[in-house]
Amino acid sequence: RDRLRGYQEADETTVLDLNEQFVSVLSALNIGRFAPLRGQCSLLRIAEVEGRVAGFLMGFRNGSSYDSINYQWFAQRFTDFLYIDRVVVGGDFHGQGIASRLYRDAIDWSRQNDLGSLVAEIDLEPPNEGSLQFHRKFGFLEVDQLTHSPGKRVSLQRLALAT
Repeated sequence: RDRLRGYQEADETTVLDLNEQFVSVLSALNIGRFAPLRGQCSLLRIAEVEGRVAGFLMGFRNGSSYDSINYQWFAQRFTDFLYIDRVVVGGDFHGQGIASRLYRDAIDWSRQNDLGSLVAEIDLEPPNEGSLQFHRKFGFLEVDQLTHSPGKRVSLQRLALAT
């Protein structure tokens, strides 16, 4: 049975393992980092396929104390948003529309909570063309770019939600 559901404590090891599989395009996440982030995040959804955790989405709404430089950039400029920090889908489950289902769920949640936009960053250096195309499909538009360091530059993107 396929479904989206809220995070449960039993998911912790799988979530951390999934993040580690894609750490080259995500920030590292260990138990010491995940526990406080889990407490700060507004939306932590699990995609389950046939009883297995297939992926997850982690989002923070405005007003969080999240220390991400990308989140802070949005927090200084927008007032009612959900920042998509990471969406991870296990390799066995790629191409099944799971990331899209997680994003549609985040959009629905944001509308229910009267938020005006979803925001996210996508790597330009090193490039993540798949993520750029994915966000373009949903209607995200670049609002700026941010250079973290030589070889690390991101596109800051926003999807305005009709209220």
